[in-house]
Amino acid sequence: MSIHPVYISRIAAELPFDAVSNEQMEARLGLVGDKPSRARRLILRSNGIKQRHYVIDPVSGEPGMNNAQLAAAAIRKLCQTPERLNSIECLAASSSVPDQLMPNHAVMVHGELGNPPCEVVATAGICLCGITALKYAWMSVASGNSRNAVACGSEVASNMMHARNFSAEADVKLAQLGKQPELAFEKDFLRWMLSDGAGAVWLQNEPAADGLSLRIHWIEVMSFANQLPACMYAGAEHTESGLQGWTRFDADSRAEQSVMAVKQDVKLLNDNIVPVTVEQALRRVLQKHPLQSEQIDHFLPHYSSEYFRDRLLQGLENVGFVIPQSKWFTNLTSKGNTGSASIFIMLEELFHSGRLQPGETILCYIPESGRFSSAFMLLEVVGHEA
Repeated sequence: MSIHPVYISRIAAELPFDAVSNEQMEARLGLVGDKPSRARRLILRSNGIKQRHYVIDPVSGEPGMNNAQLAAAAIRKLCQTPERLNSIECLAASSSVPDQLMPNHAVMVHGELGNPPCEVVATAGICLCGITALKYAWMSVASGNSRNAVACGSEVASNMMHARNFSAEADVKLAQLGKQPELAFEKDFLRWMLSDGAGAVWLQNEPAADGLSLRIHWIEVMSFANQLPACMYAGAEHTESGLQGWTRFDADSRAEQSVMAVKQDVKLLNDNIVPVTVEQALRRVLQKHPLQSEQIDHFLPHYSSEYFRDRLLQGLENVGFVIPQSKWFTNLTSKGNTGSASIFIMLEELFHSGRLQPGETILCYIPESGRFSSAFMLLEVVGHEA
């Protein structure tokens, strides 16, 4: 329970450049080994994504901004005025792929913004780090430690997915095999799944003076790493003794094996993502927060692919918590899978859609396949009279 009620009073999203269609994306990301991907069409047909955004400038082919700059752009849009930007008391920013290992992502965002000194915190993770940043910001306001807070999630996946990152591996395989090599599926798979974007929310201890706000009732985050090995990872390779980090490889090996690339064990994902992050997690949530599915007016599920949509519904049915798909809201097909930013980008579109009415409830579901974690968040739509 909150000591002080906390409200999301403003939401903003930043999606760089014009949307990139399925037909344009390989030209934007480049060919690995000068050879088109044979898996691309299959993966795109399965995930259902029709367009996405990249920070890659369509004219120059170079990144138009880095991750911290993208996050800062979303926060400036959120604040709108210098006075509001300068009044931030707590900034929690996260990304699964920050621009550098050190310093942390949040202080780099703070540096881009140039607002006065404030508490600044980064959370680590993959898809879940956006909601953990939001939870930190929520707890800061709920505890009375700050009167307001900004939470932000941002991703620049395109830099990791660009063909140049795999050129050394392709050259080594070409020399060894004497023919044009193909990128391993666990690496190629994610090139057609992930995209760029940022979203931010403003939290405060009272509703907005006009318009709607979202009261945060609770945020539950849990890890199942005690049960399962790593499924999605970067900067490491699986070995017989477990996941071996990038510091155990020399520079040549890191390049030749594309150690820094994002990889995913697709079979492990398919077998566990719904039973663990939906069924196991939701049962735990419902024990702590008794709730009936009929009480939910809007369900915002973050899933990586339309392939999982019906399987997610089956998972809800298995728990006895059926939410009809007519109540679901997602913009995966039009905005792409932006990882930790996805829940912010979904909330932003729904918040400004005109569909919300005071008294309605919103249940958000955010899974992460890194080593299998899950989060659920319950929001209530309120008017300024609250």
